[in-house]
Amino acid sequence: MNTFDQILMLLKTRGPQTAQTLAEVLHLTSMAARRQLEAAQEKGLVASEDTPGKVGRPVRRWRLTDLGHARFPDRHAALTLDLIGQVRMLFGEEAIDRMIDAREAASEAAYRNAIDTDAPLVQRAAALAVMREAEGYMAEAQAQEDGSVLLVENHCPICAAARACQNFCRSELDVFRRVLGPDAQVERVEHQLAGARRCAYRIVPIAVTPSAGG
Repeated sequence: MNTFDQILMLLKTRGPQTAQTLAEVLHLTSMAARRQLEAAQEKGLVASEDTPGKVGRPVRRWRLTDLGHARFPDRHAALTLDLIGQVRMLFGEEAIDRMIDAREAASEAAYRNAIDTDAPLVQRAAALAVMREAEGYMAEAQAQEDGSVLLVENHCPICAAARACQNFCRSELDVFRRVLGPDAQVERVEHQLAGARRCAYRIVPIAVTPSAGG
C-alpha cells in the first residue's frame, strides 16, 4: 500500500487527523504528509476543518469526504439493492425478513464455530472481531480499563443493504448478543446509519444467576 492510500486508510479507521499526527504514524515529514493530503483534497477525497487549539492557534484536521469513503466500497452495492428491491416487489416484506433470518442463522453458526465459549470475554470479542475483519468490516476489539470491550467496525461492506432494510443491523446485534454468551451485555454505541463514521459495540461482562437446581 503506497503512502497516499495509507493516509486514506488512517483517516478511515481513526477519523479526522492532523497532518502532524499522520506524519508521525507513517514516519514522514509534516510537509510530505501535507502534500499527500493536498493531493487527496484536489481529488475530492478529503476535506479539512480548522478547530481551536490549546494555545489559540487553529488546528487543521483532515477527514474523508463521501467520495473518500467510497474508496472503501460496499460489496456489490448496486446489485444488492436491486436484488432487495426485486424480492420485496415480487414476494413482499415477509420474504425479506426470511432472507435476513437465513443470513442471521448462517452468521451465527460461523461465529459460534470460531468462538470458544469458555474463553474470557475479551478473547471471545477478539475472535468475533477476527471474523468480522475477514468479512470486510475493518473490525478490532479494544479492551477497556473498566473491563469492558469495544468492538469497533470502521467500515460496513453491506451499508447499502442496511440502508434499504435496517433489519440487517438489528439482526447483527442480536447475533453478537447470542454468540458472546449470557455473561455479556452488548450495546451499539455508534452507528453509521445514524450518522457516525463507524459502528461500535460496547461489550460489558455481567454476572449470570445460576438456574434453580443447577
